[in-house]
Amino acid sequence: MNLQTIVLLIPPILLALTFHEFMHGYTAYRHGDPTAKLNGRLTMNPLAHLDPFGTLMLFLVHFGWAKPVPVDPRYFKNPKRDMLVVALAGPLANMALALLSGLLLRAIKAGGLDFLPAIVLEPIYYMTILSLQINLALAIFNLLPIPPLDGSKILYGLLPRQYEHLIVPLERYGGYILMAIIVAEMITKVSILGGFIHPFVNFFSTIFGGV
Repeated sequence: MNLQTIVLLIPPILLALTFHEFMHGYTAYRHGDPTAKLNGRLTMNPLAHLDPFGTLMLFLVHFGWAKPVPVDPRYFKNPKRDMLVVALAGPLANMALALLSGLLLRAIKAGGLDFLPAIVLEPIYYMTILSLQINLALAIFNLLPIPPLDGSKILYGLLPRQYEHLIVPLERYGGYILMAIIVAEMITKVSILGGFIHPFVNFFSTIFGGV
């Protein structure tokens, strides 16, 4: 990865991670939980949300994570339902950014920004493509039902109460499982998670941005 690519990656990565975590915190706040606000996480400042390793993974493999926003379900009127909504907010935020990126990309390809000089338009074009793909990858990755990803909380919210105990072992070992998969990918060069994520990214990239 050359320096130019790294520079172009930085803005979409920061926006994708920051908006994802902000929407978790904001949604929890709207449901009565002030924890994120009290911890300084109800902000669009990227420095409040970045996880060094998760951010590095986004640069290397285009999927990763930020520091989870603290949420206290005791503030919720319906903890199970409200936690599901809070968990969904992050991936949905990234899907919204991906849709906006796709619409901007279509506008650029249609000549809507041709009034800009090439030296400005070309970086915008490539950053928009990267924003589309990164937000889609982040959304799909976080929907995987492996703790501590959002998908595990969504799964818990959807499970009938008699099956909730099945999530307990995943909560205990999910982080280790996820880390083992990532390390295995880096060692073997076989994209295990990418095998699930990339088809969705390609599908929605075509729908949203025509790429």
